[in-house]
Amino acid sequence: MADPSTYRPAPGSIPTDPGVYKFRDSHRRVIYVGKAKNLRSRLTSYFADLTGLHPRTRQMVTTAASVEWTVVGTEVEALQLEYNWIKEFDPRFNVRYRDDKTYPMLAVTLNEKYPRVFVYRGVRRPGVRYFGPYSHAWAIRETVDLLTRVFPVRTCSTGVFRRSEQMGRPCLLGYIDKCAAPCVGRVEAEEHRQIANDFCEFLAGRTDGLIRRMEREMAGAAEELDFERAARLRDDVSALKRAMEKQAVVLGTGTDADVIAMVGDELESSVKIFHVRDGRVRGERGWVVEVQENATPAEQIEAFLTQFYGAESEMSSGIPREVLVPFLPDDTARMQEWLSERRGARVEVRVPQRGDKRNLMTTVERNASDALARHKLQRAGDLTTRSAALTELQEYLGLDVAPLRIECIDISHVQGTDVVASLVVFEDGLSRKSDYRHYGIKEAAGDGHSDDVASIAEVTRRRFLRHLVDDAAPPPVDGAGTGPETGTQTGAATETETGAGTAKKARKFAYPPNLFVVDGGAPQVHAAATVLEELGVTDVAIIGLAKRLEEVWVPGDDEPVILPRNSEALFLLQRVRDEAHRFAITFHRSKRSKRMTASALDGIPGLGATRRTALVTHFGSVANLTKASVDEITQVPGIGAATAQSVHDALRDETSVGEASVRDAVSETNPSTQEEPAHG
Repeated sequence: MADPSTYRPAPGSIPTDPGVYKFRDSHRRVIYVGKAKNLRSRLTSYFADLTGLHPRTRQMVTTAASVEWTVVGTEVEALQLEYNWIKEFDPRFNVRYRDDKTYPMLAVTLNEKYPRVFVYRGVRRPGVRYFGPYSHAWAIRETVDLLTRVFPVRTCSTGVFRRSEQMGRPCLLGYIDKCAAPCVGRVEAEEHRQIANDFCEFLAGRTDGLIRRMEREMAGAAEELDFERAARLRDDVSALKRAMEKQAVVLGTGTDADVIAMVGDELESSVKIFHVRDGRVRGERGWVVEVQENATPAEQIEAFLTQFYGAESEMSSGIPREVLVPFLPDDTARMQEWLSERRGARVEVRVPQRGDKRNLMTTVERNASDALARHKLQRAGDLTTRSAALTELQEYLGLDVAPLRIECIDISHVQGTDVVASLVVFEDGLSRKSDYRHYGIKEAAGDGHSDDVASIAEVTRRRFLRHLVDDAAPPPVDGAGTGPETGTQTGAATETETGAGTAKKARKFAYPPNLFVVDGGAPQVHAAATVLEELGVTDVAIIGLAKRLEEVWVPGDDEPVILPRNSEALFLLQRVRDEAHRFAITFHRSKRSKRMTASALDGIPGLGATRRTALVTHFGSVANLTKASVDEITQVPGIGAATAQSVHDALRDETSVGEASVRDAVSETNPSTQEEPAHG
């Protein structure tokens, strides 16, 4: 590990101009590229106290062995140079927006004598017109199959074209009229190029004029009694309309825009982009990338725009007139200037606020969220990935064995009320929901921080006391304890005190976890470790996962363990912690809802849950029920005269008490109702 002070530039040697800088390691490899409005201000921040740096930044500056910079004239030039260097050097500490797959496009080779239409993947090339990208190659082929009925442009490879040219015989597509067969001279080069241009015009969205022209030709052919040609034109118009229906119209005609959404957490972000051309969604792309350092949403958007449009602008058609984003970059004017230069025309970057564009942005955000969820599910379900995560945890935490069983606890409350806790269990990297537990916590006065620490200690004690009891209990008899425990809820049991019949229950906590995770930092970890020490449990490793920077705290250490942000180990810990948080929140909301729905009907003799529901449903509310007479109450199915009288009396008594309380409160706080004191 290098000491940043060994290669820190001399004070005053760094210019204050805008520019781009590179950090290199001991092998002279570029490991990070960045830009700055003020090079001195930015580079000085890297050589501050290491403990104050973000973990990823700290790792970068300790890996580097030198730093160098290049001064440029403007910030736009800095943006361009940064993109070029990132593309050239591929630095390991820069986030790269790489596709999870190569998206297919429809290419038309207008630079050839006889233009060709084909499915293409890869870098855009000059002289070729591209449409897309599309999500699936089959969607392109289906579109081409429909359109070549109307525009019989060449789709064959160069080899097939030359072979047909030499043989003087067209291929199958030429025989079925899906190719104009320029290879055998059925059409001249200029005529075939016009067919290709019409094909491109249709895909570019200029369809109305083309269809109207074909309909006029169809009507003219019918008037001339050329019914065969009229029928062919009729079929061509139908094929064009079917092709148009496959592309949903979402915005007004003439709208060219890219709609970008970004959804993520502390570790990863999902980016989704919809390409809208002439008001239609022509294609979409998506990425799931690691979040760089503690970058703000505006910085992440700026990094994405720089890398994506730096590559797309190799052909000007890759950049639209509008770029709709969820957050504006820090310097929107500079970004717009850079994009406009690369496109050769004005580009506007903005956040849609209302209307169809806002609705489309919501759709793209939903797609980005779904893509992130699928990515995490796929990552969690992969056996190799889970094994790597457990192995990494063993290495990073110095455990004797891989933590095959991980348990995590989390506390949930609202300002100290309705305090609950959850315990979730993961075995072999997968959740084991049958072993989940809910805990009700005794509410105590104090600030939220101390309450959390005390609650962590209480849950830890209750969980491992159960472990000690189950461990000492005899095994269950044949067939006993195989069913769910009493009080199960949605696959998880509510924790109960042990007592008679423990031996008949499933001994799910008869063995301890390999790793016990608490949601919190050093205080929470210390509280849990103290409890285990008191109980004599020595074979359980304890850590805390602090949410702000995803730091891992170990008992007795003053400094946290920093796991690599792209490691499978950190991803697994985060997933375990988030599942515990979700489970605690669910139970807390359920408990709070039950408390808030308690009404004046509770406790009335002879009135159970079913009858209470029937009364409230019949009258609409408890307030309406209070105004009802006994006869009206007896009209509710299942309510007899005695029960109706009890309900009527209980509600009237409560109303009277409430009104008296209000009168007393008003008389105490309103002096006008009492004799005024004399004024001296």
